[in-house]
Amino acid sequence: MKILHVYTNYLEFCRSLQILRILLKHGIKEWFYKTAWGKRRIRRHPKAQREAKTTPERLRATIEDLGPTFVKFGQILADRPDVLSERFRKELKHLQSNVFPMDDREAIKLIENELNAPVSSVFSDFDPHCLASASIGQVYQGTLKDGQSVIVKIQRPHIADKIKLDIYLLRFLARQFVKAYPEFAYMDISGFVDEFSEQITLELDYYNEAENMLRFGRMFAGDPTVHIPKVYTQYTTKRIIVMEKVQGIAPDRVAELRAAGADLHQVAVNGANALLKMILEAGFFHADPHPGNIFIEEGNVVCFIDFGMTGVLRPKEMNFIADFCLSFVRKNPRAMCKALLNVCGMAHYADCDELEFELDTLMKRAGDLPLDQVNFAGLMQSSINVMVKHQLKVPSDMFTLAKALLTLQKFAGDLDPDIALLPIVMPYAKKLVGHRFDPLKLATGAVETVMDYRDLVRGLPGQVSEILDKLKEGKIRHEIDIEDLGPVNRNIRQVGYRIVSAVLLVGLFIGAILIMIYLPDLAYGEWLLWISLLLIFWSLFGSFFRKIRK
Repeated sequence: MKILHVYTNYLEFCRSLQILRILLKHGIKEWFYKTAWGKRRIRRHPKAQREAKTTPERLRATIEDLGPTFVKFGQILADRPDVLSERFRKELKHLQSNVFPMDDREAIKLIENELNAPVSSVFSDFDPHCLASASIGQVYQGTLKDGQSVIVKIQRPHIADKIKLDIYLLRFLARQFVKAYPEFAYMDISGFVDEFSEQITLELDYYNEAENMLRFGRMFAGDPTVHIPKVYTQYTTKRIIVMEKVQGIAPDRVAELRAAGADLHQVAVNGANALLKMILEAGFFHADPHPGNIFIEEGNVVCFIDFGMTGVLRPKEMNFIADFCLSFVRKNPRAMCKALLNVCGMAHYADCDELEFELDTLMKRAGDLPLDQVNFAGLMQSSINVMVKHQLKVPSDMFTLAKALLTLQKFAGDLDPDIALLPIVMPYAKKLVGHRFDPLKLATGAVETVMDYRDLVRGLPGQVSEILDKLKEGKIRHEIDIEDLGPVNRNIRQVGYRIVSAVLLVGLFIGAILIMIYLPDLAYGEWLLWISLLLIFWSLFGSFFRKIRK
């Protein structure tokens, strides 16, 4: 066990050196080409012009060299306008994750360790060659003893320790980046790193992905248009997951789909309905529905895979989507503004008129188009950009949702360019609004409110009696919690010094007068009087001039 611990520490040390080398390489180049010498070299040498990248390009190159964890972080960062400015996000969208597969023999050994059995005892047939390789895991295919074709995903060795170290370094880099580029000062990049840490930690646990698959399986049970692969929980651990193998065609291979006899329009509708059901009915959706994670099976059936990344919507976020759709259809910018503020948890907003004006401009820009030609996903993304511009705190899952809708729009548009997303969304939105005003639900809410007031009235005499008893005993305390005590302490010290100085000067002045009255023979009584007067006037003038300067 100690040998394994030492080996893990050795790997962490090597990774630290690797990251340090990459950061130094790109950091030195970034610094050099901003100096006068570097700028002069760019003007005179064509090779230097090619090497001298912009800061966003240099950031992308650094992330790609740092490896899969940082690439994944950059890809998510590219969809967060609340964290990164547009010029950086545009560049990060070009990130490519190039992951080399690990040795097949090592991977099979890891599989056998997780299964606690030889591969031959679990599978009747197992392909020892890697089918696909990703940043966290590697994929193989085989056949179980019962004849079911399966996919086996095994986690890379020591990947959890490597990612923990990478996240630690990401937190450090986030702080340094904010210092170097003040435009990031108002953006909560450190908070975003924490969100990413939680998300990737869930992805490292294959039990979580298995639970997601079971949940989606129950969601679409009996739906002939959607297929969720079966997961074999008896062979699943934290580091390995075994699931049903899917036979289908990726949705971006349009020619192959046509050749297979697929109805492209129906496929687009089925995919849209599946994702909208996840979002507007369950509030739990596949957060990365790109063509690589979707297969089209025979009969226009849409099959989703890779459930490591999911999004969860609270009721207020689901209600926001319904209100957003209805306010757009009714051309009501005030209702849309209210929906946006509600999802941000803002009961009152000082710049509401300006926000409403910008939303009205968005509506008018799309208002001339027929309803079936409106780019719904683009409209929602533009609205979120407006919220970010006003520095409203947008829930993180809303960005995941916007990305999923944009991916869905592209998925459906590639299959059928004439399809529109908004008419498909509207029935779900109306159903959600109707559910909100369901008589039984309203009655239940009214009863719960009455019960709350009943409990309040019942408990009020006892609470008042308790307060009065504590008041009599002198046990009531009021605590004031001030986050930044530095300025407060400073002001208290200044006030204390002034009070002490004033008491000393007044005492000196009164003492001098008493000496002159009762001990007129002492010569220094008059001298003390003039000194005290001079000091008092000096203090008064000093205080007066300080107020003028302020």
